[in-house]
Amino acid sequence: MASQNCVFCGMPSQWRHVKLENTAAGAKWYALGFGLFLGLCIWKFGDPVILDRKIATPATAVDFLGDAWPTHWADWVLAPLVALGAWLVLREKRSADGGLSAPARAASGHELSPPLDRWRALWLLPLAWLGWQFASAAGTVDGELTGATVWQFGGCVAGYFFGAKLFARERRAQWLLIGVLTAFAFCLVRAVDQRLFEYPQGLQGMLAGERSGWTNFPPEAVTEMKSTGMIVTTNGVDVANPMIVAKFAKGRVSGTLVYPNALAEIILLLWPVSLVLAFGGTNGLRPSVRWAAIGMTVFLGAAAFFWTGSKLGWLIGMGLAGLALLRLNWPRRLKLAAVAMVVVLGLGVFAVRFHQYFAAGATSAGARLDYWRAAAETTGANPWLGTGPGTFGVSYARIKSPASEMARLAHNDYLEQFSDSGIPGGLAYVAWLILALAVAARKVWRTGDAFWFAVFLGLTGWFAQGLGEFGLYVPGLAWPAFTLLGCVIGQQGRDLPT
Repeated sequence: MASQNCVFCGMPSQWRHVKLENTAAGAKWYALGFGLFLGLCIWKFGDPVILDRKIATPATAVDFLGDAWPTHWADWVLAPLVALGAWLVLREKRSADGGLSAPARAASGHELSPPLDRWRALWLLPLAWLGWQFASAAGTVDGELTGATVWQFGGCVAGYFFGAKLFARERRAQWLLIGVLTAFAFCLVRAVDQRLFEYPQGLQGMLAGERSGWTNFPPEAVTEMKSTGMIVTTNGVDVANPMIVAKFAKGRVSGTLVYPNALAEIILLLWPVSLVLAFGGTNGLRPSVRWAAIGMTVFLGAAAFFWTGSKLGWLIGMGLAGLALLRLNWPRRLKLAAVAMVVVLGLGVFAVRFHQYFAAGATSAGARLDYWRAAAETTGANPWLGTGPGTFGVSYARIKSPASEMARLAHNDYLEQFSDSGIPGGLAYVAWLILALAVAARKVWRTGDAFWFAVFLGLTGWFAQGLGEFGLYVPGLAWPAFTLLGCVIGQQGRDLPT
């Protein structure tokens, strides 16, 4: 029986179908590989890129597995992944349209019409923002910091476009999340281990070592602890570093990331979709296995989030819980009552949990106000190009308040964009995110899909946390977030090859 040809491109229909299936299979495996890379970033690249020069290269197998890696190593993996991803995007486009012109695609039903094509600003704004970073880099006050930061921003934009163009179908997004959520689970387990075992044992060991003059440690261990700053010399006496002792005593966990607030960011981003998959993706399992998986997901996320001690994260988490309740198909009065209960209970726990912090003067909040003042002052002095991507710390060292602690980042991703790359760079970044989140909100609220709503909920929390943190500068935080942002705005339905 003769094969039927496409009336527009002349390609046999079954050949075109096979080509589409092969392209879809390649994109699926690429989604898995890219997700594994993002998981590696959560595991090993959880430090800000501007600290790359301070991260020691692992010297032994134990260091290689247990310590963070220099952040520039991620660039060597990202570069070939970007090249392969770009090739897959072009291949999928050719396979989908069969080489047809735009009118022919529309007439033949081949047109996919993804949101990035309908909303041109969704791809023009990130490109304009990234392009302005290069313009700002030309006049930077520190080329090394700027070089690392521009690579970081390039990874954000690449992840965003691949999310929209390759991973926007739910099955591909789930393949992407295999690596991401595996690393997230490991990060949470590490955080719980820190709270229950590592920090108490570390505190006990350091205090005992100080009392015994460090004779309870092998000489080589003492030498290493001195080189890493765990032991400092004061008035000729080797004592435990007070900052390390305070860290262990507070018990604020960070998992595999740079510090506790960074862990709160990744929990805000990934815990909602983890819960949806735990409840909705385990229906085929035995009840005991299913409820064990659900219980572990709830416990690990809730315990790690509470033990981060993140004050801004807690307030944002309350807002996300209220937003999720409003999305439920309940009577209006019941939803409002549930939201009111979340607010009352959440603020009550907040007041009890952090009363000592506020009684002590809320020092970190005061320090942030000085960072933000400095960012505004730097923007005023360099309104067009800023001081160069990633260079806030250089300018802050010159104008900071004498009483404030030194900081290399402004602890506000949005203000730092204005400070580092000027008003045009800051406006492009803010406009891009407002538009992207608005389009995402419109899509998920209409469809009612629990999976995509959970992804959107996490993104809302992550970008809100950027008002007080620096997740944009951490590969393990920013690259997964921008990839998922691309996924949620690029949803193309479920009737296409996956």
